[in-house]
Amino acid sequence: MASHTVDIPKEVKDAVRKFRFARRTEGNAALVIKINKAKLIMEEVEQFDGVTIEELAEELPENSPRYVLVTYELTHPDGRKSFPLILIDWAPTSSEIGMMTLHASALLDFQNTADVSKVIEMREGPEGLTTEVINAKLLA
Repeated sequence: MASHTVDIPKEVKDAVRKFRFARRTEGNAALVIKINKAKLIMEEVEQFDGVTIEELAEELPENSPRYVLVTYELTHPDGRKSFPLILIDWAPTSSEIGMMTLHASALLDFQNTADVSKVIEMREGPEGLTTEVINAKLLA
């Protein structure tokens, strides 16, 4: 059995599952997860519904990493809409190094738990997280 640096409690797994299977017909939704360094467990911070990427960027801490699961309203060049599930690996360069190491070590485990294939790394803080950046990465 693999050892995990950070535990993902059942409440977090349930919140992720519920978030993944919620039916979306418009707008973006986000689920923000953080690591509790003292307990070495993941905790749900907040959920957002009908949030723009820019609003979400403003809500995230500028010096602390987060896993941000996003159901994103993507408009394709031909006009179709889809709602891909993406994971934003929010890890501002101003974060404390021990926290960054812990965050990085648990990323794959969280990604597998959330069953998401598209991960967007975000190091620049709020300025780097924009609708244009997300669109460019998803439509590339």
